[in-house]
Amino acid sequence: MTTTDTTAITVVLPDAFDERWARLPGIQVDGRRITIDPDDYFFRFESPTWLVADWELVKSHILEAEETTESAVEQLALEFIKVHGESTSDAARVLSTAYEVYAYLFRTEHLAGLGLPQITVEHLRMLREAATLMALNKEELDGHISNVGPCWFFPAATSVVFDLDDDMGGLMDEIYHGGWFNEHRRIESIKAHAALGGRLVHGCQSVPDQSGGVVAPYGASMANFRDDLAAFKAGWLEKVYAHRVNPAA
Repeated sequence: MTTTDTTAITVVLPDAFDERWARLPGIQVDGRRITIDPDDYFFRFESPTWLVADWELVKSHILEAEETTESAVEQLALEFIKVHGESTSDAARVLSTAYEVYAYLFRTEHLAGLGLPQITVEHLRMLREAATLMALNKEELDGHISNVGPCWFFPAATSVVFDLDDDMGGLMDEIYHGGWFNEHRRIESIKAHAALGGRLVHGCQSVPDQSGGVVAPYGASMANFRDDLAAFKAGWLEKVYAHRVNPAA
């Protein structure tokens, strides 16, 4: 592992996380308090800074904004980030912002229209928690992936923590990176992710294949992203699965 900072990350979030996150190395959960040891938690931790914007500003300035024939929703998000984005080395701020983003994106009101009766409120909670931790991953403008934690491998991490089988893990991954399967959800995702300084990108192809996701800055090289991901995927994915309590899940 490459690491640049061994200072523990501690955050108190609005809601308690599942204590089973402690099955993964380097993470402790005490109700609403989460503590992460970068040395143990990350596979790669080279860049302990992130780009964020105030969630209240996102709500008031961009969530209700409409694209036009001259200004696509991606342009709206990019311009907002240029004006309001701030570089921070405060990982707790990143996690707090991410929690607000994913509490908004994975809200209960959308369950009825999802068309997947097997997905429940409890599954939405799992998605919110895993996606919040995912926000500590990072991709640079040149496409190099500088921060990688277990939640890069979304189905693997959720299967370890929540004892999901492979089918449910794959479905959760599809909901996560598929933007709830429609254009309306994708547009919401683009707007909300402005609070995390970019847009959600993932490495999966036509099916969830454990290639993960990250909030990448606009303009980042996707070719280099693909190549870097391919180089580390298999070995680190295996390490995440090794922490399954029930290997047959």
